[in-house]
Amino acid sequence: MLTAKSLFQEIIDDDESFRLFCSIAASGETQGGWENARIAALVAPGMRDLAPKITRHGADEDKHGRIFNALMKKRGLEPVPVPPETDYTMLLEQRGIGLAHDKLRRDEPLTDEDIVVYLAHSRVTEQRAADQMDMLVTYFGEHPELGKAIHMIDNDEANHLAYCHEELLRLARAGRGRLIQRTLRESALAEIQVYRDVSLAVMEHMGRILRWPKPKAAALAAGIRGMYVYERAAGWHRMVALHMPERRDALGGPATPAPAF
Repeated sequence: MLTAKSLFQEIIDDDESFRLFCSIAASGETQGGWENARIAALVAPGMRDLAPKITRHGADEDKHGRIFNALMKKRGLEPVPVPPETDYTMLLEQRGIGLAHDKLRRDEPLTDEDIVVYLAHSRVTEQRAADQMDMLVTYFGEHPELGKAIHMIDNDEANHLAYCHEELLRLARAGRGRLIQRTLRESALAEIQVYRDVSLAVMEHMGRILRWPKPKAAALAAGIRGMYVYERAAGWHRMVALHMPERRDALGGPATPAPAF
C-alpha cells in the first residue's frame, strides 16, 4: 500500500535518493539562514528589538543545513546540485514572495513594511515546514539514524512558527492588520502553487532514481495535484490564521547548538 511513510522509507533507504533529499533540504535551510542574517543586519530602525530574534531564526536554519549535510556525510555521501525546479526558496522569490535577494544584498535599511512582509512570508513557509516535520516525527522519530535530527529540527520549526504568530499579532495590534492579512493571503496562494510544482519535480526525480513504475508515479502525481486543489479551495486558510501561541517569546534566547551525528 502506498503511504507517506512507505514513500519516505524508500527515499531514506536508497543512498542516491537520500542524497538528493538531504541536498535539497540543506540548500533551502542554508538559503534561509542567509536571508535571515541579512534581514537582521538591515532591520528597520523602528524594529531593532526584533534583530536578535531574526538572528536566532537564521542561526537555527543554518544549523539545519549543517544537520542535513552531516547526515549525508555519515553515510559517506557528498551533496549534489539542487535541480532548479526543486528550489522552493528561489521559486518563491521569482513569484515576488518575501524580500527580494537583490534588496537584501544592498546595504540599505529595510522599512517597517519590509519586516511585516518578512514575518508574513515566514508565517506561511514555517507552517509548511512545521507540518512536514510533524509528519516525519510521527513516522521516523525513533529512527536510529534520523530520529535525533528530526526531533531537533521539529522543535525549532515549532519555535519559528510561534514567533511569527506572536510578532504578527503584536504588529496587527499596532495598526498593521490590513497589510498583514493582505500579505499573508498573497503569500499563501503563491506558496501552495510553488509547493505543488516543487513536489511534482522532486517526485519525478525520485521516481527516476528509484525506478518507480508508471502507475505508482502517476498515483503520486495525482495525489499531489489533489492536495493542491484542496489547499486552493480551502486549505490555505489555516496558513493565514493568527493565534497567540502556547510558546511565548519562542526565539528570545540563544540558538541551541547542533549535536554531532
